[in-house]
Amino acid sequence: MNSKSKIKETIRLFRTAAHPCSYKEDEIAATVFVDPELAITAHLNSRLTEIGYRRSGAHIYRPDCENCRACISCRVPVAQFKRSKRLQRIWNRNKDVRVEISSELDAESAYPLYQEYIEKRHSDGDMYPASPEQFDAFILSNAEGSQYFCLYIEEKLIAVGVSDALDTGLSAVYTFFDPALEKRSLGNFVILWQIEQARILGLDFLYLGYWIKDCVKMEYKSTYRPLEMLVEGKWVLIK
Repeated sequence: MNSKSKIKETIRLFRTAAHPCSYKEDEIAATVFVDPELAITAHLNSRLTEIGYRRSGAHIYRPDCENCRACISCRVPVAQFKRSKRLQRIWNRNKDVRVEISSELDAESAYPLYQEYIEKRHSDGDMYPASPEQFDAFILSNAEGSQYFCLYIEEKLIAVGVSDALDTGLSAVYTFFDPALEKRSLGNFVILWQIEQARILGLDFLYLGYWIKDCVKMEYKSTYRPLEMLVEGKWVLIK
């Protein structure tokens, strides 16, 4: 880590062996993980996120592929963000949704929703099939400052957004929702809600993780404008 990252701790990094990429066919990927024995404080999570790392469960990681730099960290500058007509329609469509914020998640009600989401929306991915052990490791394992945004229609849980509170923003870690409510565009609504929450809290950014050009699963992120992308160590504004 260099001095510009403002991280004072000495951090051990571990690199995985090369493996097939989950997003780009015929590409070979590798990943760098922060020492899993290291306590991830909200401040450390903030600094690492600012230089391109991402949290997944109890792990902090970044892509470290030998021949590819397609994964680009992106974030929404919330003060400059304005909803497009399409995103405004999604916002209006979900005005009846109630959101509860909690530092803990009720697995008994949330796991069936997660399981259905994975099986209906990601049956072709690495996370299929869903399991309680996977749910515990990926969703319930969190870091300092982690929180759950639980969305309800009346008393029915319809979506969960996993988010980290950072020094200058929120980091949208993962979202899962009722796949039967496709017309509500709940994935987008959870992002819009977090942007508003960041504004309320006086934060600057909502971090959306990695964006990959021409990747259908990542395409939705580029609809949020303006958007900042981390290019060669510098955040660049894309209008």
